[in-house]
Amino acid sequence: MNGPYAADRLVALVDAILQRSGSSPEEAANVAANLVDSDATGHASHGVCQIAVYAKSLELGHLQPNRHARVVRDEAPFLVVEGDVGYGQVIAREATDLAIARAKAGGACVLALRNAHHIGRVGSYGEQCIAAGLIGVFFVNVVSRPLAAPHGGGRPRLGTNPICIAVPATPGHPPFLLDFATSAVAANKCRVAAASGKEVADGLLIDERGAPTRDPGVMFRDPTGAILPFGGHKGYGLALACEILAGALAGGLPALPENLRPGRVVNNALAFLIDPARVSGAENSGWQALTDAVLDHIQDTPPVPGGDGVLVPGGPERRSRVLAAEHGITLDPDTVRALHGIGGALGLDVPAFLGA
Repeated sequence: MNGPYAADRLVALVDAILQRSGSSPEEAANVAANLVDSDATGHASHGVCQIAVYAKSLELGHLQPNRHARVVRDEAPFLVVEGDVGYGQVIAREATDLAIARAKAGGACVLALRNAHHIGRVGSYGEQCIAAGLIGVFFVNVVSRPLAAPHGGGRPRLGTNPICIAVPATPGHPPFLLDFATSAVAANKCRVAAASGKEVADGLLIDERGAPTRDPGVMFRDPTGAILPFGGHKGYGLALACEILAGALAGGLPALPENLRPGRVVNNALAFLIDPARVSGAENSGWQALTDAVLDHIQDTPPVPGGDGVLVPGGPERRSRVLAAEHGITLDPDTVRALHGIGGALGLDVPAFLGA
């Protein structure tokens, strides 16, 4: 049964798996909540399905439980944090909290995060900035099996390299949260489609020869195919910027062949946190009124025939959370099998956790 499952049941199960895998209760709770929330927001590629990846990384020694953000350099406005390949959800949250404190004190912080295991949905750290009343801009690289081809290239060379831009709520609108991979499709969506025997849309994938294909299975054969960048040369340019800013500059670990290890997933990030009051002046909330005017104007755009109208980034995630709370979360069959396999091997009664 693939669900739907209540979020609290999934959190409890993932929490138990993580604790039995060596995590402290605090770490397990943090990571479990983050993974399930990713599913709830509609970003299943960064959700509970990652448990199988983490189990493999633990087995190979590429993921170290119970690590914390370690400050390497603290020279305002610059903050450099080492992750020691700890759980990225813990390391990135702690690093963002440190950067928030410095941006609150000095108006801005440039955060370099190095060598964290998979940090999950980057939007969750944007939400931290939003809750603190700050603007956050994140560039992230992915050091793992390359998945995306550069524009004009026929082989994978890049990760899915996400970017996130977060802006606090204004009097007339909820927060703006732009969070996207620079690849045309998430690798996990290819996995789900392949497991279901379905094709993907045109223009997303190339096969091992560099020819266009709709077969998602090309991503799971050797040699593999590749995901194309979104928007052609534009998405490729952003992906390459992530590799330079997050991988080379912030992390010193770009996704070059000598840095790749089978079964390893490392994220590095370069983030800019800004107090908008320091830009506009604490006594001047004009930026908020102008932002509302922009968003009002955009959302007033007549919809295309049969369309639902214009959405603002962050809106789909809020809507998805509401639906998940009302109806539960559905997982793909591979993820359900992984939960039963991993949880069962650790002595957990998985059906009882899931209410099955």
